[in-house]
Amino acid sequence: MTHRGSRVLHVGSLTRVEGEGALLLRIDNGTVAAAQLKIYEPPRFFEAFLRGRRHTEPPDITSRVCGICPVAYQMSACRAIEDVCGVTVDGQLAALRRLLYCGEWIESQTLHIYLLHAPDFLGYDSAIHLSRDRRADVERGLRIKQAGNAVLELLGGRSIHPVNVRVGGFHRTPTRAELRPLAERLRRARDDAEETVRWVAGFDFPDAVCDADLFALAEPGTYAIDGGTPTVLPYGDGQEPRSFPVRDFTAHVVEEQVPHSTALQARLDGRRHLTGSLARYAVSGHLLPPAVREVARAAGLDGACRNPFRSIVVRAVEVLYAIEEALRLIDAYEPPPRPAVGVTPRAGAGHGATEAPRGTLYHRYVLDADGIVTDARLVPPTSQNQGAIEEDLRRIVQAELTRGDATDAGLTRLCERAIRNHDPCISCSAHFLDLTVERA
Repeated sequence: MTHRGSRVLHVGSLTRVEGEGALLLRIDNGTVAAAQLKIYEPPRFFEAFLRGRRHTEPPDITSRVCGICPVAYQMSACRAIEDVCGVTVDGQLAALRRLLYCGEWIESQTLHIYLLHAPDFLGYDSAIHLSRDRRADVERGLRIKQAGNAVLELLGGRSIHPVNVRVGGFHRTPTRAELRPLAERLRRARDDAEETVRWVAGFDFPDAVCDADLFALAEPGTYAIDGGTPTVLPYGDGQEPRSFPVRDFTAHVVEEQVPHSTALQARLDGRRHLTGSLARYAVSGHLLPPAVREVARAAGLDGACRNPFRSIVVRAVEVLYAIEEALRLIDAYEPPPRPAVGVTPRAGAGHGATEAPRGTLYHRYVLDADGIVTDARLVPPTSQNQGAIEEDLRRIVQAELTRGDATDAGLTRLCERAIRNHDPCISCSAHFLDLTVERA
């Protein structure tokens, strides 16, 4: 509905995002009064039906939260359960977990770059339309994604909802001979990944700045993937980075229900924050291998990047890094003496966080003395990012209105594009429903 000076723009169903969501944009007298990302998927209730399960079950159950990033849920669950039980998984078992996670980064980030995000920059409605004119580009993306899937299939047993992960390690570990063909495939994918960085760096990027705090895990000496310390880079001049222990996650990241969404929204110490590729690169980009840093610099990434439209370039750099890291892990691999370490249950609370492709994912479990889960808490990246996404939408639309009389169709395209900058996983975020029953 439009009339002079005011508009209400409603996008009933967002396209090229994972899950189901809508957008409400209200403009009063040329000012954006409201921008609401309306997530209307039914709540998933994973936290509720984890209660009463044995301590060995969360990795398999939570992997079903998302078909695109199941490894993230498995690894965060394993870390939290092992934290309760006082177990540390290290050596080659930890290296295999990181290798499996690299496979997920490769396939998930590549899917977003080529199939969801690139059509926005090149003027196509979908990757299908893109492939008609730029077949070689799409095929390059599919080759990289297939290499990531191959990592998941070998280490996880299958590429979607892997079944080989368990608390303490794996049900089965590969031989060196089994990893050799995988290394050959990844070496070929590395060339495609470098070309991807150069390709996306040539896109036309609108000017934009995300003014949220950046939030990611940090790990000494390496680019954090499968663990680390929660670290905040505040927005604003003169503010110093700060960190806190994983066990204090929910004391800092506080979720609340909002009326327009079935998903929770979170704030970090009372402020908007953004997690994901932009945050990771800002926190740990200096720890990338020299060859990857050089490719990133050539693509225009020199230090922290706060333009959400350029997140596609950062994701491409992370794909290249994940391939390089996977090759390093394969080259150093020696089969461990056993596929898993023993994990004896004990009463207590445990915490785990890893870097899903879309950002920091936190799990907390409380066990009784028999190893039964009595409480569970999952905080996904998208619920953390919703506030920053909505503010991005408000600022981007306001800037467009200032430049001229934008049409509803143009604003719709711009808003969908701005949302896809953050690659929201809507299904992951719909994990709670605030229910009030009133009876006369």
